[in-house]
Amino acid sequence: MTRYHAAWVVPINEPPIRDGWVAVDRGRVIARGRRTPASDVTREVNLGRVAIMPGLVNAHTHLELSYLRDQVPPASSFMAWIRGVMAARRRRPDPHAPEIMDAIERAIGEASAAGTAIVGDISNTMVTMAPLMRSPLAAVVFYELIKFNASDPSQMVERARQEIDALHPTDRVRASLAAHAPYSVAPLLFRAIQRAIERDPFAPCSVHLAESAEEVQFIQEGTGPWRELLEEMGAWNSAWMVPGVSPVQYLDETGFLTSHVLAVHGVQMTAADLSRLAARGATLVTCPRSNGRTGAGAPPLEAFYNAGVRVAVGTDSLASAPDLNVFAELAAMHALAPSVPAASLLASATREGARALGFAEYGTIEPGKLARLLTVDVPPGIDDVEEYLVSGIEPDRIRWMES
Repeated sequence: MTRYHAAWVVPINEPPIRDGWVAVDRGRVIARGRRTPASDVTREVNLGRVAIMPGLVNAHTHLELSYLRDQVPPASSFMAWIRGVMAARRRRPDPHAPEIMDAIERAIGEASAAGTAIVGDISNTMVTMAPLMRSPLAAVVFYELIKFNASDPSQMVERARQEIDALHPTDRVRASLAAHAPYSVAPLLFRAIQRAIERDPFAPCSVHLAESAEEVQFIQEGTGPWRELLEEMGAWNSAWMVPGVSPVQYLDETGFLTSHVLAVHGVQMTAADLSRLAARGATLVTCPRSNGRTGAGAPPLEAFYNAGVRVAVGTDSLASAPDLNVFAELAAMHALAPSVPAASLLASATREGARALGFAEYGTIEPGKLARLLTVDVPPGIDDVEEYLVSGIEPDRIRWMES
């Protein structure tokens, strides 16, 4: 057993401990406390002026899009950005192309160097499974299904499940299903995905939800840029009935919104939407830096927390975010929502993300949890370590603690 001493220990589930220690044995946390206890361990390590904290959780990213870094310019409207992504992806039709795979490997390394322990990765091709298995990251790779005019949704889902099984997921790198969004997934496909998820009581599911004004218009009225794009692509379903409600109410009334669901973005959610999400126990994953670049707008973060919704943090992909640093995302959140306590933001980036993705052994520093812990350099004179940790931490101040 080794006991690590540090200027700060940030357990997440309790207030920070000044002059604290964490005892670790065979990769798990045994105990934690304040100052120096009786010497009953084989090794004592003084880490100095650092904060020990759990590894971060990036609950929403798209690693397979990492090759699009700096390739899609910022847009004033979400539809303009989407069209830019579609055009860029068409130029690289082979998902196993060397430049795509190399970018995935670099992105995984970048995420780990920035203190990420777990990712919720969205994939249309599942090419990220093998690189993640070779990495130190834990992950759920969501096989994202997109089909607005699906002729046989059940068969589509069953085929996806078979492809997942053939990849041989592990306990550390898991796989599940995701629905892309209300404007791109047929109602019967939503139901088929939901039925598949319900077979595994621990499997999470993801959906982009209430991300843009164009999405709200389409679900409420059946008109606008999304209708135009679906028709242009030959994907429109003339039998589709316009829900005439918000995207959140639409998915809730289909029974899709449950505690399994990670609802990503939520930029356009109303107070009533947030109440529904909270009542269902779903987790809202916010990606504010991406939202600004894609033209979706600024998420109402203070409303998220005030509504009592479970909130997790994602960077989104490198097509729309400058990096995969969750600490930088926390700084953006703190700037957008200064009234939200730093402790709540840190919990979103650790405990809430781990819980939503099904990794209960991560996210806090408690006896029995995995010792996948970070040390973050803390300058002299810091009295509020939580405020410091949401101020924007660069990777050169972060190290993984040996366990």
